[in-house]
Amino acid sequence: MDGKPGGTNGCMTGTRRICRVPGVFEASMVVMTHTAWKQAAHKHAKRVSELVDSHVERRARHEKDPVTDFLFEYYRFRMAHLRAWSPGLGVELEIDGPLEPHGVVIGFWMPVGEGRVRLDPGRIPAHRQDGFRYIRELLVRTADRPPLYGCAGMHEWAMVYGGGAVRHGNVPLRLSRRDIDRTVEDVGPRCTHFDAFRFFTEPAKPLNAASFAREDALEVEQPGCLHAGMDLYKWAYKGWPWIASELIVDGLALAFDIRMLDMRASPYDLRARGLSPVCVETPEGRAEYAERQRVFFGRAQELRRRLIGAWDGVLSHCGERSDDVRRVAPRKSM
Repeated sequence: MDGKPGGTNGCMTGTRRICRVPGVFEASMVVMTHTAWKQAAHKHAKRVSELVDSHVERRARHEKDPVTDFLFEYYRFRMAHLRAWSPGLGVELEIDGPLEPHGVVIGFWMPVGEGRVRLDPGRIPAHRQDGFRYIRELLVRTADRPPLYGCAGMHEWAMVYGGGAVRHGNVPLRLSRRDIDRTVEDVGPRCTHFDAFRFFTEPAKPLNAASFAREDALEVEQPGCLHAGMDLYKWAYKGWPWIASELIVDGLALAFDIRMLDMRASPYDLRARGLSPVCVETPEGRAEYAERQRVFFGRAQELRRRLIGAWDGVLSHCGERSDDVRRVAPRKSM
Protein backbone atom coordinates (compact mmCIF):
# COMPACT_ATOMS: atom_id res chain seq x y z
CA MET A 1 0.00 0.00 0.00
CA ASP A 2 1.60 3.24 -1.12
CA GLY A 3 1.31 6.33 1.02
CA LYS A 4 2.91 8.43 3.68
CA PRO A 5 2.24 9.15 7.34
CA GLY A 6 -0.73 11.41 7.86
CA GLY A 7 -3.83 12.07 9.88
CA THR A 8 -7.19 13.75 10.14
CA ASN A 9 -8.21 16.45 12.61
CA GLY A 10 -4.59 16.78 13.65
CA CYS A 11 -4.36 13.58 15.70
CA MET A 12 -4.67 10.39 13.67
CA THR A 13 -1.55 8.64 12.49
CA GLY A 14 -1.44 6.00 9.81
CA THR A 15 -1.11 5.74 6.05
CA ARG A 16 -2.79 7.82 3.37
CA ARG A 17 -4.07 6.38 0.11
CA ILE A 18 -6.28 7.74 -2.65
CA CYS A 19 -9.93 6.69 -2.39
CA ARG A 20 -12.01 7.01 -5.54
CA VAL A 21 -15.79 6.87 -5.31
CA PRO A 22 -17.26 6.99 -8.85
CA GLY A 23 -19.47 10.03 -9.40
CA VAL A 24 -18.89 11.41 -5.91
CA PHE A 25 -15.38 12.50 -5.05
CA GLU A 26 -11.73 11.59 -4.95
CA ALA A 27 -10.14 12.04 -1.56
CA SER A 28 -7.20 10.99 0.55
CA MET A 29 -8.19 8.09 2.79
CA VAL A 30 -6.38 7.66 6.11
CA VAL A 31 -5.54 4.10 7.12
CA MET A 32 -5.01 3.68 10.87
CA THR A 33 -2.96 0.78 12.17
CA HIS A 34 -4.25 -1.46 14.96
CA THR A 35 -2.06 0.37 17.45
CA ALA A 36 -3.01 3.86 16.28
CA TRP A 37 -6.78 3.45 16.40
CA LYS A 38 -6.77 1.54 19.67
CA GLN A 39 -4.73 4.34 21.23
CA ALA A 40 -7.16 6.92 19.79
CA ALA A 41 -10.15 4.99 21.18
CA HIS A 42 -8.49 4.74 24.60
CA LYS A 43 -7.69 8.46 24.62
CA HIS A 44 -11.28 9.21 23.68
CA ALA A 45 -12.68 7.05 26.50
CA LYS A 46 -10.43 8.77 29.04
CA ARG A 47 -11.33 12.24 27.80
CA VAL A 48 -15.07 11.56 27.85
CA SER A 49 -14.87 10.12 31.37
CA GLU A 50 -13.12 13.25 32.61
CA LEU A 51 -15.96 15.37 31.25
CA VAL A 52 -19.03 13.30 32.15
CA ASP A 53 -18.36 10.93 35.03
CA SER A 54 -19.14 13.48 37.76
CA HIS A 55 -22.47 14.22 36.08
CA VAL A 56 -23.31 10.52 35.84
CA GLU A 57 -22.48 10.06 39.52
CA ARG A 58 -24.61 13.06 40.55
CA ARG A 59 -27.50 11.82 38.47
CA ALA A 60 -27.31 8.42 40.20
CA ARG A 61 -27.63 10.29 43.52
CA HIS A 62 -30.51 12.41 42.11
CA GLU A 63 -28.48 15.59 42.65
CA LYS A 64 -28.95 18.65 40.45
CA ASP A 65 -26.25 21.00 39.22
CA PRO A 66 -27.42 24.35 37.82
CA VAL A 67 -24.33 24.80 35.68
CA THR A 68 -23.46 21.51 33.99
CA ASP A 69 -26.85 19.73 33.89
CA PHE A 70 -27.74 22.02 31.00
CA LEU A 71 -25.09 20.32 28.86
CA PHE A 72 -26.80 16.95 29.27
CA GLU A 73 -30.45 18.00 29.38
CA TYR A 74 -30.65 20.64 26.66
CA TYR A 75 -28.04 18.83 24.55
CA ARG A 76 -29.59 15.38 24.52
CA PHE A 77 -26.89 13.20 23.04
CA ARG A 78 -26.97 9.59 24.20
CA MET A 79 -24.20 8.83 26.67
CA ALA A 80 -23.51 5.49 24.97
CA HIS A 81 -22.99 7.28 21.64
CA LEU A 82 -20.73 9.88 23.23
CA ARG A 83 -18.55 7.15 24.75
CA ALA A 84 -18.31 5.07 21.54
CA TRP A 85 -15.28 6.21 19.53
CA SER A 86 -15.64 6.89 15.82
CA PRO A 87 -12.88 8.06 13.47
CA GLY A 88 -15.49 9.63 11.17
CA LEU A 89 -15.75 9.18 7.43
CA GLY A 90 -12.58 8.98 5.38
CA VAL A 91 -10.70 6.67 7.75
CA GLU A 92 -9.96 2.97 7.38
CA LEU A 93 -9.04 0.80 10.36
CA GLU A 94 -6.73 -2.19 10.18
CA ILE A 95 -8.38 -4.88 12.28
CA ASP A 96 -7.31 -8.20 13.73
CA GLY A 97 -10.48 -9.10 15.62
CA PRO A 98 -13.80 -7.72 16.90
CA LEU A 99 -14.11 -3.99 17.59
CA GLU A 100 -16.48 -4.28 20.57
CA PRO A 101 -13.88 -4.64 23.36
CA HIS A 102 -12.20 -1.38 22.36
CA GLY A 103 -15.06 1.10 22.83
CA VAL A 104 -15.53 1.65 19.10
CA VAL A 105 -18.86 2.47 17.47
CA ILE A 106 -20.55 -0.75 16.32
CA GLY A 107 -22.79 -1.54 13.36
CA PHE A 108 -21.78 1.04 10.73
CA TRP A 109 -18.74 -0.60 9.16
CA MET A 110 -18.05 -2.06 5.75
CA PRO A 111 -15.05 -4.19 4.69
CA VAL A 112 -12.64 -2.53 2.27
CA GLY A 113 -10.09 -5.25 1.68
CA GLU A 114 -8.17 -7.79 3.65
CA GLY A 115 -8.25 -6.89 7.32
CA ARG A 116 -9.61 -3.33 6.96
CA VAL A 117 -12.95 -1.62 7.56
CA ARG A 118 -14.37 1.88 7.23
CA LEU A 119 -17.69 3.54 8.00
CA ASP A 120 -20.24 2.73 5.31
CA PRO A 121 -21.45 6.02 3.76
CA GLY A 122 -24.38 4.11 2.27
CA ARG A 123 -25.86 3.99 5.77
CA ILE A 124 -26.21 7.77 6.06
CA PRO A 125 -30.01 8.09 6.51
CA ALA A 126 -31.67 9.74 3.53
CA HIS A 127 -34.31 11.40 5.72
CA ARG A 128 -31.63 13.29 7.68
CA GLN A 129 -29.62 14.63 4.80
CA ASP A 130 -31.49 17.92 4.38
CA GLY A 131 -31.01 18.50 8.10
CA PHE A 132 -27.30 17.90 7.62
CA ARG A 133 -27.25 20.53 4.87
CA TYR A 134 -28.98 22.99 7.18
CA ILE A 135 -26.28 22.45 9.81
CA ARG A 136 -23.53 23.06 7.29
CA GLU A 137 -25.26 26.19 5.95
CA LEU A 138 -25.73 27.58 9.46
CA LEU A 139 -22.09 26.97 10.33
CA VAL A 140 -20.87 28.68 7.15
CA ARG A 141 -23.13 31.71 7.50
CA THR A 142 -22.29 32.12 11.18
CA ALA A 143 -18.55 31.83 10.51
CA ASP A 144 -18.73 34.50 7.79
CA ARG A 145 -20.36 37.14 10.00
CA PRO A 146 -18.45 39.57 12.23
CA PRO A 147 -18.69 38.74 15.94
CA LEU A 148 -20.79 40.95 18.21
CA TYR A 149 -19.75 41.47 21.83
CA GLY A 150 -22.39 43.85 23.16
CA CYS A 151 -24.98 41.49 24.66
CA ALA A 152 -23.42 41.50 28.16
CA GLY A 153 -24.95 38.10 28.87
CA MET A 154 -28.37 39.60 29.48
CA HIS A 155 -30.26 36.49 28.34
CA GLU A 156 -30.32 34.86 31.80
CA TRP A 157 -31.44 38.16 33.28
CA ALA A 158 -34.21 38.56 30.71
CA MET A 159 -35.51 35.12 31.64
CA VAL A 160 -36.41 36.32 35.16
CA TYR A 161 -37.25 39.93 34.26
CA GLY A 162 -40.55 41.30 35.50
CA GLY A 163 -41.10 38.58 38.08
CA GLY A 164 -40.39 35.64 35.81
CA ALA A 165 -39.90 32.19 37.31
CA VAL A 166 -36.45 31.38 38.67
CA ARG A 167 -35.03 28.71 36.36
CA HIS A 168 -32.63 27.28 38.93
CA GLY A 169 -34.79 26.88 42.01
CA ASN A 170 -32.02 25.60 44.25
CA VAL A 171 -29.82 28.65 43.62
CA PRO A 172 -30.52 32.11 45.08
CA LEU A 173 -30.47 35.28 43.05
CA ARG A 174 -27.55 37.56 43.95
CA LEU A 175 -29.48 40.78 43.35
CA SER A 176 -32.96 41.94 44.23
CA ARG A 177 -35.73 41.64 41.66
CA ARG A 178 -35.79 45.42 41.36
CA ASP A 179 -32.05 45.56 40.60
CA ILE A 180 -32.35 42.76 38.05
CA ASP A 181 -35.17 44.56 36.24
CA ARG A 182 -33.29 47.85 36.33
CA THR A 183 -30.17 46.20 34.86
CA VAL A 184 -32.12 44.64 32.00
CA GLU A 185 -33.74 47.98 31.21
CA ASP A 186 -30.50 49.98 31.47
CA VAL A 187 -28.20 47.60 29.59
CA GLY A 188 -30.78 46.33 27.12
CA PRO A 189 -30.75 42.73 25.79
CA ARG A 190 -29.10 42.24 22.39
CA CYS A 191 -29.70 38.53 21.98
CA THR A 192 -29.17 36.94 18.54
CA HIS A 193 -29.74 33.30 19.54
CA PHE A 194 -33.31 32.05 19.31
CA ASP A 195 -32.97 29.25 21.85
CA ALA A 196 -32.05 31.86 24.45
CA PHE A 197 -34.47 34.54 23.26
CA ARG A 198 -37.47 32.20 23.34
CA PHE A 199 -37.09 31.82 27.11
CA PHE A 200 -37.27 35.57 27.78
CA THR A 201 -40.26 36.57 29.85
CA GLU A 202 -42.99 38.20 27.81
CA PRO A 203 -42.22 41.67 29.25
CA ALA A 204 -38.54 41.22 28.35
CA LYS A 205 -38.98 40.24 24.69
CA PRO A 206 -39.88 43.74 23.44
CA LEU A 207 -36.73 45.07 25.16
CA ASN A 208 -34.47 42.96 22.93
CA ALA A 209 -32.72 44.82 20.12
CA ALA A 210 -34.56 42.64 17.58
CA SER A 211 -37.37 40.13 17.48
CA PHE A 212 -36.91 36.94 15.48
CA ALA A 213 -38.09 33.34 15.12
CA ARG A 214 -36.31 30.00 14.83
CA GLU A 215 -36.47 30.08 11.04
CA ASP A 216 -34.47 33.33 11.10
CA ALA A 217 -31.39 31.61 12.56
CA LEU A 218 -29.58 31.52 9.21
CA GLU A 219 -29.89 35.30 9.03
CA VAL A 220 -29.11 36.31 12.63
CA GLU A 221 -26.78 33.76 14.27
CA GLN A 222 -23.35 35.33 14.83
CA PRO A 223 -20.05 33.89 16.07
CA GLY A 224 -19.57 36.12 19.11
CA CYS A 225 -22.59 34.54 20.82
CA LEU A 226 -21.73 32.18 23.68
CA HIS A 227 -24.71 29.95 22.94
CA ALA A 228 -23.71 29.69 19.27
CA GLY A 229 -20.35 28.48 20.56
CA MET A 230 -21.93 25.90 22.85
CA ASP A 231 -24.15 24.72 20.02
CA LEU A 232 -21.08 23.53 18.12
CA TYR A 233 -21.29 20.45 20.33
CA LYS A 234 -24.79 19.83 18.97
CA TRP A 235 -23.79 20.49 15.38
CA ALA A 236 -21.02 17.92 15.80
CA TYR A 237 -23.00 15.13 17.47
CA LYS A 238 -25.89 15.46 15.01
CA GLY A 239 -23.48 13.85 12.55
CA TRP A 240 -22.48 10.89 14.74
CA PRO A 241 -20.90 8.52 13.78
CA TRP A 242 -20.03 10.16 10.43
CA ILE A 243 -18.43 13.10 12.24
CA ALA A 244 -15.31 12.09 14.16
CA SER A 245 -15.62 11.67 17.93
CA GLU A 246 -12.68 14.03 18.39
CA LEU A 247 -14.76 16.91 17.01
CA ILE A 248 -17.73 15.97 19.17
CA VAL A 249 -15.70 15.91 22.37
CA ASP A 250 -13.93 19.14 21.40
CA GLY A 251 -17.40 20.66 21.13
CA LEU A 252 -18.41 19.34 24.55
CA ALA A 253 -15.21 20.60 26.17
CA LEU A 254 -15.77 24.05 24.69
CA ALA A 255 -19.40 24.01 25.84
CA PHE A 256 -18.29 23.21 29.40
CA ASP A 257 -15.96 26.21 29.47
CA ILE A 258 -18.50 28.57 27.93
CA ARG A 259 -21.22 27.42 30.30
CA MET A 260 -19.11 28.48 33.27
CA LEU A 261 -18.97 32.05 31.98
CA ASP A 262 -22.63 31.90 30.96
CA MET A 263 -23.68 31.22 34.54
CA ARG A 264 -21.07 33.40 36.24
CA ALA A 265 -22.54 36.35 34.30
CA SER A 266 -26.09 35.44 35.31
CA PRO A 267 -28.07 36.97 38.21
CA TYR A 268 -27.69 33.71 40.18
CA ASP A 269 -25.36 33.45 43.17
CA LEU A 270 -23.06 30.50 42.54
CA ARG A 271 -20.32 31.40 45.00
CA ALA A 272 -21.25 28.43 47.20
CA ARG A 273 -20.30 26.27 44.19
CA GLY A 274 -16.97 28.00 43.77
CA LEU A 275 -17.97 30.30 40.92
CA SER A 276 -17.38 34.00 41.44
CA PRO A 277 -19.74 36.33 39.55
CA VAL A 278 -18.89 38.37 36.48
CA CYS A 279 -20.89 41.42 37.50
CA VAL A 280 -22.30 42.50 34.16
CA GLU A 281 -24.53 45.00 35.96
CA THR A 282 -21.37 47.16 36.15
CA PRO A 283 -19.30 48.65 33.30
CA GLU A 284 -16.25 46.74 34.56
CA GLY A 285 -18.13 43.45 34.54
CA ARG A 286 -19.44 44.04 31.04
CA ALA A 287 -15.91 44.77 29.83
CA GLU A 288 -14.68 41.53 31.42
CA TYR A 289 -17.52 39.58 29.83
CA ALA A 290 -16.79 41.02 26.37
CA GLU A 291 -13.10 40.18 26.70
CA ARG A 292 -13.91 36.59 27.60
CA GLN A 293 -16.34 36.48 24.68
CA ARG A 294 -13.46 37.37 22.36
CA VAL A 295 -11.42 34.45 23.65
CA PHE A 296 -14.30 32.03 23.18
CA PHE A 297 -14.96 33.44 19.72
CA GLY A 298 -11.45 32.44 18.66
CA ARG A 299 -11.82 28.91 20.02
CA ALA A 300 -15.30 28.47 18.57
CA GLN A 301 -14.37 29.82 15.16
CA GLU A 302 -11.51 27.34 14.82
CA LEU A 303 -13.81 24.45 15.75
CA ARG A 304 -16.53 25.80 13.45
CA ARG A 305 -14.13 25.74 10.49
CA ARG A 306 -13.13 22.16 11.27
CA LEU A 307 -16.77 21.15 11.48
CA ILE A 308 -17.54 22.74 8.14
CA GLY A 309 -14.80 20.63 6.59
CA ALA A 310 -16.15 17.48 8.26
CA TRP A 311 -19.70 18.20 7.11
CA ASP A 312 -18.42 18.79 3.57
CA GLY A 313 -17.05 15.26 3.70
CA VAL A 314 -20.34 13.81 4.92
CA LEU A 315 -22.41 15.71 2.38
CA SER A 316 -20.21 14.59 -0.50
CA HIS A 317 -21.95 11.22 -0.05
CA CYS A 318 -25.48 12.61 0.05
CA GLY A 319 -28.08 13.15 -2.68
CA GLU A 320 -29.81 16.28 -3.94
CA ARG A 321 -30.80 19.00 -1.50
CA SER A 322 -34.34 20.26 -0.88
CA ASP A 323 -35.43 23.60 -2.30
CA ASP A 324 -35.40 25.48 1.02
CA VAL A 325 -32.81 24.53 3.61
CA ARG A 326 -34.47 26.87 6.15
CA ARG A 327 -37.36 24.44 6.53
CA VAL A 328 -35.29 21.44 7.56
CA ALA A 329 -33.59 22.48 10.80
CA PRO A 330 -32.76 19.22 12.61
CA ARG A 331 -34.58 18.11 15.71
CA LYS A 332 -33.04 18.87 19.11
CA SER A 333 -32.33 15.36 20.33
CA MET A 334 -30.72 12.27 18.89
